[in-house]
Parts: sequence; C-alpha cells; structure tokens
Amino acid sequence: MMRMQLDHILKLLKDGDLEIDEAKRQIEELGLSGLEGEVDDIGFAQIDVDREKRTGFPEVIFGENKTAEQIVAIFRRLTEHSDRVLATRIDAAKAEAVTQAVPGATYHTVARALTWFRKPILKVHDGYVAVVCAGTSDLPVAEEAAITIECMGSHVERVYDVGVAGIHRLFRRLPVIREANVIVVVAGMEGALASVVGGLVAKPVIAVPTSVGYGTSFHGVSALLTMLNSCATGVTVVNIDNGFGAGYSAGLINKNMSKRS
Repeated sequence: MMRMQLDHILKLLKDGDLEIDEAKRQIEELGLSGLEGEVDDIGFAQIDVDREKRTGFPEVIFGENKTAEQIVAIFRRLTEHSDRVLATRIDAAKAEAVTQAVPGATYHTVARALTWFRKPILKVHDGYVAVVCAGTSDLPVAEEAAITIECMGSHVERVYDVGVAGIHRLFRRLPVIREANVIVVVAGMEGALASVVGGLVAKPVIAVPTSVGYGTSFHGVSALLTMLNSCATGVTVVNIDNGFGAGYSAGLINKNMSKRS
C-alpha cells in the first residue's frame, strides 16, 4: 500500500500536477504513517505485528515477570501473524502452560526458551556461527544464544566447556571456531575466554559475560569489565547473561554475509 501511494505521488510530481514542496510534505507524512505500523492490542500487551517487515524477525517474548496466562495469550497471537515464534526466559511451569495451549510449541530446557514454527525451519543462510562456552555452568546463556541463531535461519556449531583453566581444550577446536562467520563467546568467572578467542581469530567476536562465579565476580560484573577492557581487537560485548542479544546480533551478521557471498 505504501509503495503504491509513493508511486502515485511521484507520478503527480513528474506530470507537473504536484509542487515539489507539497510532494516532500506528502512523502514525509507517508513515511511517518509507515513508522506507526500495525499493532495487535490485547489489553495488557501491544503486539508489534509489523516488526518482521521492518527488521526481518518477529517480536520476541521476554518471559520473565510475565504470568503464564499472559505468555500464552501473546504466544497465540504471534502464531497468527508469523511463521515462527521465540520466547526467552521461560521457566518450566510457564513452558508447560504454553505447550499445552499451543500445538507445536517446543520447550528448550537448558536455554529456557520456547519456539514454534509453522513449518520446519531451514538453515537458509550460508556459513555458520560458532557459540563458544567457557563452562557447563554457562550453558543456559550459551544455549539461549544458539537457539536464537537457529531461529534466524543460521547453522550453529557448539563449542562447549573450553574455558581458560584448561586452555588446551580450546586449541583442539580452533579449526571449527576459525571457520565460523561470527563467534559468540560466553564466559563467567573472570571472563578471559573472549580475549583469548579474539586474539586467535579474524572474525567478529560477540562476548557475553555471565553471572556465574564466586563473590568477587559480582554477579557477572567482573566478567563484563574484563570483556569491555579486552585488548583483543574485534571483540564487542553485550549485557550480562544476554545470550539472546548476542545470538540475535550474530544471526544478523551471518545473514548479511550470506547475502553477499
């Protein structure tokens, strides 16, 4: 609809039936109306129906502090507007409510994520993303990243339990890590793994500090500061425990690299 309106304005301008200033005004109004987008109002939530058109991926449900009933309602509505739905930070009890209410919804226990697909998702983008995880305690965040990437149509190579305390484990997997288009590194404690990986690869590294660690880790602040102060080039950092944010960024990078290949 917007494209048709824009074509009409440009035709009027070309034919001399519209002044330049008026054409500019109408185009500006058209742009603003497009930014409003369509919203599915269900009272307690305003579902952003047009997000996939704007960004390439539908709205994602953040499950923390939402009731099971709210998650079910939002999840159901999203299945009406999209071919895929992702919900993060979902505990087992809430997940059970959703899987019972929405046929085809799948709960990923470690990632604490729910997914639903109208049809089986395909690995539509070339190459892959490596998700590198320091320790088993960091797995929930690493899996949140991996599931997000897979929902976005990219293949994931999981390289887990390769923290710096046994750094030889990392070296054994370097060929897989180096061949990835983008690398997500998840680590708690002091968070040194991101710097080590960043100094060994020629690919973008997205570092995720986790809240895993003893008292002076300050619930992930130590790892966050280590990653932010990394002297390795090519390392960018997301928030503490933000596997979804890292996975989403990695998925976008791989998608855009795939388009150019």
